[in-house]
Amino acid sequence: MLEIARSWQVLRFGGPAIYPLLALAVLTAAIMIDKAYVYWRYAQPGTLLARLVSRADSKWADLEQQLAIADPQHHFARFLRVIIQNRDEPAWWVNSRAGDEALEIEGSLARGLWVLETIVTAAPLLGLLGTIYGMIHAFNLFGVHGLVDPKGVTSGVAQALIATALGLLIALVALFGFNYFSRLQARTLDRMERIGTRLLDRARMERRKARVRP
Repeated sequence: MLEIARSWQVLRFGGPAIYPLLALAVLTAAIMIDKAYVYWRYAQPGTLLARLVSRADSKWADLEQQLAIADPQHHFARFLRVIIQNRDEPAWWVNSRAGDEALEIEGSLARGLWVLETIVTAAPLLGLLGTIYGMIHAFNLFGVHGLVDPKGVTSGVAQALIATALGLLIALVALFGFNYFSRLQARTLDRMERIGTRLLDRARMERRKARVRP
């Protein structure tokens, strides 16, 4: 608790720009925690479901059973459910329905990323604003007769450094978070597309075999 109190005193010493910077820090943490939970809870296909999709001899009934017990909001379950329910329709119809569902899922996965991207730019600018405020405070102590308060100059420079450092730190965290979750989103959608293509190919092959069967 003592260390937390000291850290808070140091941050408060950074001037008025610290408060919006702390708000951006809290927002960054909240978005990254939310994104991590979404990918952990809704963007993993599950071992059994992935195994059933990858096996050529698995039955549609087994897939439907796994999708029936899956969370209705699970991204992979939503996407695969659209394909399996429309597998007897023409290929262009299935592709259209699956594409619409994939766009909705992409929008859900991308939620909040624009905020992280904005914080990457806004945090250093707020830090720079705090730097300017601190330097103005320091320069105001130079009067007509020279330096009025040496300790006050040191205080102004300290404000500038704290605001700059905090702004850069928040921007770095937001940048790493944005890049990581953007990459994770691309990988998830790519995996979803490959699984969907596999199911569509299986459905087409079964229809072709049914047509040529005597």
